[in-house]
Amino acid sequence: MSLDDLNDDLTDAYGDLDDELSISLDRETRNELALLDAALEPEETDELVRRAIHMLFQSTVDTGKLDFQLRSGYDVTYDEYLSGMTFEEMTGADQYPTMDDERRYQF
Repeated sequence: MSLDDLNDDLTDAYGDLDDELSISLDRETRNELALLDAALEPEETDELVRRAIHMLFQSTVDTGKLDFQLRSGYDVTYDEYLSGMTFEEMTGADQYPTMDDERRYQF
């Protein structure tokens, strides 16, 4: 295969994206997806989108961005989500009663 064949496949894949995907893509994304489609030759373009989502998810987990977003929005980490309990619940820190500071030193 040659560069011309790649360009032809890329042009064909680029044109088919409107028919296969129900999302709108900017020019850069369409070019990248068309190139991946031409190079990797998946059964359907949807497979590339699924792979991209998996890769984005994995890199977000690996870099700690998912934990940061979860902690910011939900005050949990991904590990806490997977285990079904918070760090405090895992370590037993939440089983002690809270101190009433107003009555703490009263006898």
